[in-house]
Formats: sequence, structure tokens, C-alpha cells
Amino acid sequence: MRLRGKYTAHVAVLASAVGLSLAAWGATALVGSGEETVPPRAAGGPRVPGQQQGGAERPAKPTVKVPEGIAHAAEAGGRAVNITIDDGPDPRWTPKMLDILKENDVKAVFCMVGPQAQRYPDLVKRVVAEGHRLCDHTMTHDTTMDRKPVAYQKTQILDAVKLIEDAADGARVLYYRAPGGAFTPDSRRIAAAAGMRPLGWNVDTKDFERPGSDVIVRTVKNELSNGPTILFHDGGGDRSQSVTALREVLPWLKQQGRTFSFPVHTAPDAP
Repeated sequence: MRLRGKYTAHVAVLASAVGLSLAAWGATALVGSGEETVPPRAAGGPRVPGQQQGGAERPAKPTVKVPEGIAHAAEAGGRAVNITIDDGPDPRWTPKMLDILKENDVKAVFCMVGPQAQRYPDLVKRVVAEGHRLCDHTMTHDTTMDRKPVAYQKTQILDAVKLIEDAADGARVLYYRAPGGAFTPDSRRIAAAAGMRPLGWNVDTKDFERPGSDVIVRTVKNELSNGPTILFHDGGGDRSQSVTALREVLPWLKQQGRTFSFPVHTAPDAP
């Protein structure tokens, strides 16, 4: 009996040792490998992009890589030109611009100021419904943005895109144009990360100076050899000259054998 009891005690000690070894192995497998053991979306953690509070999903931004380089080239290439229109939407001038574009079967990019888009959402919706594209033109049209802190630039860009896309019922803003061309490496990076291609121009009509519609038209004709992207304005003041010039320029461009396109979004810019 004494021998049997001694044997039983020895077995119990071995079982205990094996149990401790297994427990240690399990802990090493879970923790010692360095792998995350807590779900990344644990309760109380940071929100995941594309996720609304309460668990409801919203569409995430496209994952297509958008270059940070400033776009000028036309997607269609060849002799295509890009019509771009800044500073709206404006309830007086934007509808007139849209009517002229529709009459000539031309699509354009509308670079909108965030609060203007919020104020006139029906115009934003009309722009989208008629096949045009949207561009972020910041919150306050600050032409000194290139001398401001990065945090300021980020707020100007991202607050504006939210207002524009909200007004457009979620239609994507594909471009970002810095007011006055005041781009910085940081602003281009911020825009591209949000899916917006930095957008430049080749022909500055200077229509915002109101030099006369004939001067605006002549500027387009004289500077078109600079490249395909033409800049007009539908906001920021009296744009009657811009409207008159656009009405004359579009048929003239067609007579020159020009077609119409959008600026490149994900493709590299042409030299």
C-alpha cells in the first residue's frame, strides 16, 4: 500500500508539471509572437475610416492611388481641352455657365468654395447631374495658404471637401485647386491622400479682373498653346464678362478641331 501511494503521488506531480508547461507554451504562442491579441475595433477605440458612430457603414474613399503632382493634361489626350470654372457656385452666374455648357455639349470641372456649396446645394446637385466634375477650392479662398501652417491648410482642404460632398449627396470631389495656385508639398499630399488630384491651369483668362469679354476671348486664343486647361470663374463678383466670353470661346474651340475632356485624375501629368 505504501508503494502504491508513493507511485500515485509521483504521477500527480508529473501531471502538474505538464499542465504548467502547456500553460506556459500557450502564453508564449499568444503573446511571445508579438501578434496583436486585442481586436483592432475594440469598444471605445478609435473610429475606423468609413465607419459611422453606432456601427452604420458609410462608403469609404476609393483606394485608387492619386498622384500628388499638379495635373494639367487632358484625360482624352490629343487636341482635347479642359474647361475649369472657379469660386462658385453662385446663384446668378453658375446657372448661366451651365446653360452654355449644355448648349455646346461640353463638360467642365467646377472648383467650389466650401461654404458656397453648402449655401447652394441645388446648384451643386445640378452640376453633378449634368455630368460635370467637382473640385475643392478650400473654405475661404485664402491665396496666402502657402505661407500658413500645415494644420491650417489641412482644415481648409478637408472641411471644404466635406461641405461640397454633403451638398452633392455624396458625389466624389476628384480635384483640389489651391486658391491663386498657392500649392505646397503638404497641401498636395493632403489632397491626394483624400482622393483629390491637385489641379493647375495653362490658360489664365484673368476674367476675375473684368478686362472685357473680348480681352478674355483673346487671351484664350493667344495662350491656348500653353496647354489644355483653361480657367474661368463663376463666383467672386460680377461674372457677366466670363459668361459672354465662354459663350464665344466654346464654338471657336470646336472650329479649331478641339475636343473637350477632363483633367487627368490618376494618370501622370503629360510633360
